[in-house]
Amino acid sequence: MNYEIKNEHIKAKIKSFGAELNSLQKCAEELEYIWQGDSKYWNRHSPILFPIVGRLKNDSYFYQNQKYNMTQHGFARDKEFEIVKNEADFIEFRLKSDEKTLEIYPFSFELYLFYKLEKNSLIVSYKVINKSDDKMLFSIGAHPAFNWTLKEDEKKEDYFLEFENIKETKRYFLNDLGLVYDSVDLKITDNKIALNEELFKNDALVFEDFNIKTLTLKNSKNENFVKLNFENFPYLGIWSKPSGAPFICIEPWFGVADDENSNQNFEDKKGMINLERDEIFSCFYSIEI
Repeated sequence: MNYEIKNEHIKAKIKSFGAELNSLQKCAEELEYIWQGDSKYWNRHSPILFPIVGRLKNDSYFYQNQKYNMTQHGFARDKEFEIVKNEADFIEFRLKSDEKTLEIYPFSFELYLFYKLEKNSLIVSYKVINKSDDKMLFSIGAHPAFNWTLKEDEKKEDYFLEFENIKETKRYFLNDLGLVYDSVDLKITDNKIALNEELFKNDALVFEDFNIKTLTLKNSKNENFVKLNFENFPYLGIWSKPSGAPFICIEPWFGVADDENSNQNFEDKKGMINLERDEIFSCFYSIEI
């Protein structure tokens, strides 16, 4: 099912499958900001990454001397969520652990996604509750894809990403298997990174920098923009496919892919969040158009 929420400024559509945002528009115009999906490039829109972000080494991990297999970004994006609440400008989804999830992820949980419109912004919130008897380990992250370009007559090279008060940061590289293998210092001039397809020839740009709290996709030739605010997220991914894919993903993360030298022990995995029994984890980010 596809659900719409709207206020007097903007409207959004969210599917119950994966609780996935698949449309974001201003009410006064037809311009679509969210990538509409195309199997030629990538058929998703804005999947949630849970209970891992990125790829596990050998697509597997060990927990309490048992081996588990899990594919990239976890399973939540491919699950049907139930509707908890549905109002004009707000919707709440829930996913609970079940027998199938326990086979690949040995923790009982409840995962909530909230979508709320405020003026020209969509606020996306996550809540995780540990329903296990013991502690729970997980990562969580966002993967929204935006049309690049937003209009057909625009050029990709006229777009840039704008940071706030960032002069230098580290960029981490992913290898062919999607594992972290190297980093370089990245200078950022006038808070901007110019965009072109060549930028993504070595996969995503991955950052681990709490100072990066906002990122805006802009075009030097007009006033259209997409601004993400994601204070308190320790990681950020920026991704597109270098094959001419007309989208760009701006991804705030609480987790990251395995290092290529990982020992695959879940408790040693970088970026994991620990929750005690019945403890709650919450976070949110916003998309302003």
